[in-house]
Amino acid sequence: MQPSSSDTCVLQAPRRSGTGPTATVYVVDDDVSVREALEGLIQVSGWRARTFACAADFLDSAPDAGPSCLVLDVGLPDLNGLDLQDRIGSQLVGMPIIFITGYGDVPMTVRAMKAGAAEFLTKPFGDEVLLAAIDDALQRSQAVLAEQTALQALRDRRAGLSRRECEVMDLVVTGLLNKQVGGELGISEITVKAHRGRVMEKMQARSLADLVRMSQRLGLHPED
Repeated sequence: MQPSSSDTCVLQAPRRSGTGPTATVYVVDDDVSVREALEGLIQVSGWRARTFACAADFLDSAPDAGPSCLVLDVGLPDLNGLDLQDRIGSQLVGMPIIFITGYGDVPMTVRAMKAGAAEFLTKPFGDEVLLAAIDDALQRSQAVLAEQTALQALRDRRAGLSRRECEVMDLVVTGLLNKQVGGELGISEITVKAHRGRVMEKMQARSLADLVRMSQRLGLHPED
C-alpha cells in the first residue's frame, strides 16, 4: 500500500463495522513498512491487527475468536499467497481473504476469486478502498460465524432426541401422516403423536414446516 495525501483523512475518521472491536484483521506481508502502515491503519479504524512476515508464522499462530479477515500479499518468501489460500481455504471459511499485490495479472486474479477471495487489490491503492474491503470482509465473516453457531445449536438439539424420536422426526418431515409413521415403525398412532410432540418441543420447532427446514439444514432431508 502506498498512502497518498488524500488518504490521511481516513486516519482522522475511524470506521468500524457492526463486528465491533472483537474483529481481527490479519496481515501477512514480508515488507515491514507495509505491515506497520497497515497495522496502524487497521487499529485506528477500530479493529484488532495481527501481522506476520511470512505464511509459516501465520499458520503457526492460533486464530482469535470472533469475526476476522486476512489481508494477504501474493508474493511471500516461503509459501505464496495463492498457495496459502489453497492451504487454509477449507479450514478457515469464516476468514475472508483480501489479496494485495504489486504485480497482479488476470490469471492470478481469476484464480484467487474462484477460490473465494473477498477482494484482489493491486498496489498502489487508497486506504479508503482497503478499509471498505476489510469492512465488507468482516461483515461476511460475522455472518458465516453466526450461521455456524446456529447450525451447531441445531445439531445439539438433534443430538438430544432419543433414537425413536429421531426415527419419528425423519419420517414426519417426509410428509407421512401419524398413522403412516406408526405403520412404518410398528407403533400406535397415539405413541407417534407423543413422540412427535416431544420432537417439536426439543427441536424448538414452531410448525411442521419449521421442522422440515431444520431437517434440510442438517442435511437429513435435502430439498427436492
